[in-house]
Amino acid sequence: MTAGHPHAGHPHESVFTLEATQLKFGEGAVDELGWEIGRLGLKRIMLVADPVLREFGVTGRVIGQIEAAGAAAVLYEDIAVEPTIDSFGRAAAFAKGADVDGFIGLGGGSTIDTAKVANLIKVHGGEIMDYVNPPIGAGRKPASPLLPLIAIPTTSGSGSEATTVAILDIPDLKVKTGISHRFMRPTLAVVDPVLARTTPGAVTASAGLDVVCHAAESYISKPFDSRDKPANPGERPPYQGSNPIADIWSMKALEFGGRFLARAVNDGDDLEARGTMMLGATMAGIGFGTAGVHIPHSCAYPIAGLKHQYTPPGYRTNHAFVPHGFSVIVTAPAAFRFTYDSAPEKHIRAAELLTGAPVAEPGPESLPDALIALMRQVGAPSGIAELGYGEDDIPDIIDGALKQQRLLVLAPKAPDRSDLETILRQSLRNW
Repeated sequence: MTAGHPHAGHPHESVFTLEATQLKFGEGAVDELGWEIGRLGLKRIMLVADPVLREFGVTGRVIGQIEAAGAAAVLYEDIAVEPTIDSFGRAAAFAKGADVDGFIGLGGGSTIDTAKVANLIKVHGGEIMDYVNPPIGAGRKPASPLLPLIAIPTTSGSGSEATTVAILDIPDLKVKTGISHRFMRPTLAVVDPVLARTTPGAVTASAGLDVVCHAAESYISKPFDSRDKPANPGERPPYQGSNPIADIWSMKALEFGGRFLARAVNDGDDLEARGTMMLGATMAGIGFGTAGVHIPHSCAYPIAGLKHQYTPPGYRTNHAFVPHGFSVIVTAPAAFRFTYDSAPEKHIRAAELLTGAPVAEPGPESLPDALIALMRQVGAPSGIAELGYGEDDIPDIIDGALKQQRLLVLAPKAPDRSDLETILRQSLRNW
């Protein structure tokens, strides 16, 4: 392991950690939920559920499992697609008034993130902005663990079931950001491929491209041992940089994305493809939950937060917004073009994993080309122009990206303002 270049007088980091959610995966896994509830000793559970799932019978099925375990369900369904500080606030207020000893998050990343924040405020109180990552929020850290949270994803994307983070839109500031702490990581993830049948193809596309981006960014992130060593273990960040363990998870998720995403998008009944993408999402979540993400995600938050002009296909909502996976992937080709010379071998390997074949002419375009080919295959937007942005908007996007320092510090090659401008100009249209 090669040490990087820590600041003068500071020893370099020599330790990395892996803290992973317990995972139960497979067809029929949700039918073992009652047993898990009994194992955890839960008696009254706040079930945070995507309201769409009620009509597919999924919510009723989970309530049946809760009641079969001798527990009671307190149902909460006021979920926003791409949550806002207000939607999180409503969930937190409900949780504070609810007599519960645990949580279940049933749905996509938006739902699971809502359950995380409701749990946080239920246990530790305060306002949501108290916990939002600095410099946007105060970055308050919860002093003790939260109540048990079981995450049951129904999409194959965010990996929220395996991570420490919850993402929110703050419209007044025109920015998306996050709350992150190790205590927010779910206790258990129950991942059942059958539940992904309810997800439309366009939603599967966006969610799956988020998986690919998580995996590529974490795999090609700043090595953990190039950071300064923290003053004490409690100050070691959740996102620590690439390391040998995280790389294993990220590489497999890249392979799954390349092999199965297009199939999962095109055929909702292809359980092998949808199930493998769900597993890939969780694996990528474990990888980036340890290593972190960087430039594409830093740019994605202002891209999603500054304008609300894009109406995505396939989402059952009447408001304009940019799905997270699309906001991330549009800058990924240019971002990895920029970072190529920091670790050429990793960029080439990521391209090979995505395409399933050796790269004929290895170089800076290898990974961008592989990403663009996958984007086109699954019907992603061609770039930020399609999302409503022009050249005049680039300075504002840069301002928003630069606020995401907790992510940008993980880039294997640190971008300055002019680098971000180049990345965003190249991302206006990828084809």
